[in-house]
Amino acid sequence: MKDIRVQNLARVLVKYRVGVKPRELITVDGTAEAEPLILAVYEELIRAGAYPLVRMTPRGASEIFFANAKKHHLDEIAPYQKMLANELAGTIYVDSSPNTRALSAVDPKKQARVSRASKPVREIIIKKKWCITLFPTQAYAQDAEMSLADFEKFVYAATFADRKDPIKEWRALEARQEKLIRKLRGAKTVRIVGPDTDLTLSVRGRKFINSAGRYNMPSGEVFTGPVENSAEGHIRFDYPVCHAGREIDGIRLVFRKGRVVEATATKNQDFLLAMIDMDKGGRYLGELGIGTNYGIQKFIKNILFDEKIGGTIHLALGQSYAETGGKNQSALHWDMIKDLRRGGALYVDGKAFQKNGKFV
Repeated sequence: MKDIRVQNLARVLVKYRVGVKPRELITVDGTAEAEPLILAVYEELIRAGAYPLVRMTPRGASEIFFANAKKHHLDEIAPYQKMLANELAGTIYVDSSPNTRALSAVDPKKQARVSRASKPVREIIIKKKWCITLFPTQAYAQDAEMSLADFEKFVYAATFADRKDPIKEWRALEARQEKLIRKLRGAKTVRIVGPDTDLTLSVRGRKFINSAGRYNMPSGEVFTGPVENSAEGHIRFDYPVCHAGREIDGIRLVFRKGRVVEATATKNQDFLLAMIDMDKGGRYLGELGIGTNYGIQKFIKNILFDEKIGGTIHLALGQSYAETGGKNQSALHWDMIKDLRRGGALYVDGKAFQKNGKFV
């Protein structure tokens, strides 16, 4: 029997997020673990009159790549990748890892090289219609310290796929977030304070974006690109960052004139330094995001959900989003979360905007 929640999520991705039109070429990427959702998305794309291109990665492919890759595999993109990116109208990517630690032994310099090489393709895709979502697997459930059944409930609740009319729910969230953006319009300075944290940055002339399921799924945030040379102070992030098969914990950053001048971590510090030093822009901020999805309260070691937790903010090192006015360029875009729900606050132009995770 088909899971109505899977069908609902597929409908949201195709009709609400991507807004597919007849004859558009749309890729659907994921692993074989996500076959139920990939098939449901494929069905919705066919019904919409699109040309779906399904690409399902078999288990172990990434490990094989990094174990055997030649220099050109790491430093160049295959010619077809850029050609395909130019032809696409949009892409739907389904996170569906069967093992979130599969790449933990890979040399981080290799991963950085691949990220740099693929940057031109990502830049093409991000200007088109795109969406990233997640299909619940045993690996993600284990990271979240849940049973698979409980994790499925969590995912489908966070995406509103368990509701009668999910698209209506996302539009309602979009309207609530628009009220926050109106308050932020014209803001000049943002200050983040909390335990071992006092960081000030400028958002003068930058635009806050309403993310309500039209970028990632789930969503629930407003975000912007800070002025690149403005960050001053320090911040300690409350949760581990799970990136490229590794868990980096206890991250503390010190900023001067926008640049990270000190970066430490209690776990995997060498990996942290390798990532932020992959290029010139890796030590500058590309994003400030404010989480607004109060339906997500539990940290599950997956940034797609964790950065949306209501009462948190996140900062991303690296690539900025052009639509915010951000100018930082990097092959890196790495989100890190600060929880303001326990003794934290967010000030905008000297006035409290959020205290202890609640909007003032």
